[in-house]
Amino acid sequence: MEILRDIFGALSVPDFYFAMFRSATPVLLTTLGAMVASRSGTSNIALEGIMLISAFVGVVVSAFTQSAFVGFLGAVLAGFVISNILAYFVLKLKSNAVISGIAINTLASGGTIFVLYLITGEKGASTSLHSLKLPNVNIPVIQDIPVIGTILSGHHILTYVAFILVIVIWYMFKYTRLGMHIRAVGESPEAAESVGISVQKVKYIALVISGILTGMSGAFLSMGYVGLFSSGMTAGRGYIALATQAIAAGNAVIGMFASLIFGFCSSLANYLQSSGIPLQFIQLMPYLIIIIVYTWYCAMVERNKLKRQMNNAKKGETHVK
Repeated sequence: MEILRDIFGALSVPDFYFAMFRSATPVLLTTLGAMVASRSGTSNIALEGIMLISAFVGVVVSAFTQSAFVGFLGAVLAGFVISNILAYFVLKLKSNAVISGIAINTLASGGTIFVLYLITGEKGASTSLHSLKLPNVNIPVIQDIPVIGTILSGHHILTYVAFILVIVIWYMFKYTRLGMHIRAVGESPEAAESVGISVQKVKYIALVISGILTGMSGAFLSMGYVGLFSSGMTAGRGYIALATQAIAAGNAVIGMFASLIFGFCSSLANYLQSSGIPLQFIQLMPYLIIIIVYTWYCAMVERNKLKRQMNNAKKGETHVK
């Protein structure tokens, strides 16, 4: 009963929902990146590594230039460069996309710590670097509305950008030539090639867009979420984005709601740290919930697929009779 009281108490606080949107932001940006790559028929497994490298570069560049905007551009450029490297190995050298992605993730995990040590002499976090943060934004009029203003106003600028990009990506897939080409290549590369679409070019563009969006996510982690770089700060969010992207099935709006589920669980976990629940389970909860939702989704897809096959079989029997 005490735990339920803590949960309902957290749900009644506007700051809880503010934290939900903040926690969902890096997963949402990475989900959109994973979605663009996936719809082209190429899985970007290197999301975790791109996030980590971008977070590191953003902090270092902003510290040396004393410009948050230049640091952000550095993080995005890092995502662009790493996605180009991945595209070269996967599309040009025909290497396995999963193995290449895991290699980048492994390199990022150790490489960022090594370079941080070379620059600062520190191994855990960039506490000695005077890095800058991107600003929070107060929305006029909305910020003055009780409760709603507390929830929706005052977020990091990349939080608003992330939710705007949901509309942009949805519109791109539905109405633009690039989006239609990406969808065509992902669904049938042979058919796309037959009508003059360059499959390699489209897949390259999709991977680069994926890297840029993931780079923005990394910038948010180190220049908005905590304000510094620490080893392993992505905490598996890249892999979570692969799950939320799969749940979304190529729909950016569904991807947004899947990311909000993670944000909701993360925010709830923060509020429950003072309860009697073991801390390790609380930290596990957001990831566990996403795994459960993803498993349920996969089971429903298989169930519907089996049901369609049985209905088609019955129709076939009736036609034969």
